[in-house]
Amino acid sequence: MPIAPHRHDRAARLGTIAFGGVLAFALVCFVVQFARGDLDWTTAPLSFYLVGAYGPVVKAAYVVLGAALVALGFGFRTARVPERARIAPALFALGGFALVVTAFAESATRSGTASLEARIHGFAAMTAFLSVTLAMLWQSLRLRRDVDWRARFPTALPLAVLAFLALLAHAVLRVGPRGVSQKAVIVLILAWLAIGAWRLRTAPTRSASVNAA
Repeated sequence: MPIAPHRHDRAARLGTIAFGGVLAFALVCFVVQFARGDLDWTTAPLSFYLVGAYGPVVKAAYVVLGAALVALGFGFRTARVPERARIAPALFALGGFALVVTAFAESATRSGTASLEARIHGFAAMTAFLSVTLAMLWQSLRLRRDVDWRARFPTALPLAVLAFLALLAHAVLRVGPRGVSQKAVIVLILAWLAIGAWRLRTAPTRSASVNAA
């Protein structure tokens, strides 16, 4: 549905914040992959980059992405896509909070070192992954009920389903190098978030009828 003029500015600002946060996270993590010669990107999960060289920068990127998730969820709600939607924004916010916890609870970088902090890190990381992918799925299903948004973001549902299936494969099947499979999930998630944020910030500003919740 086109965004009413009085809501467009807020939704567009939130979309811009979200897009900038997603882009910053992607750039930082991409660069650090090459800067950390002590880690093999194909086997090392992203959490390994939170400690050691450039760790504070990666932690900052996690916090920025967490804020971007909250901004995106509230951006869709501000734009009333769909009307009175609460589930997806809440899931995005939960994912953002869990991502910050993930950043500051140090993970176990060696087998046999599963401390309480490492367990918190693992639980928070899985919560972040699951919350965000479920939010993407729910938001995508709701977008399909709106004619304008179905045309603006046609890849929303397929991309969300693909990201969710990739997450399940990473968590359950454990096929291939862990670093590669985890980062494939992250790339799919970031792609959905970036497209959604960009579409939100450039949504049309015409008055529109209200969708059912």
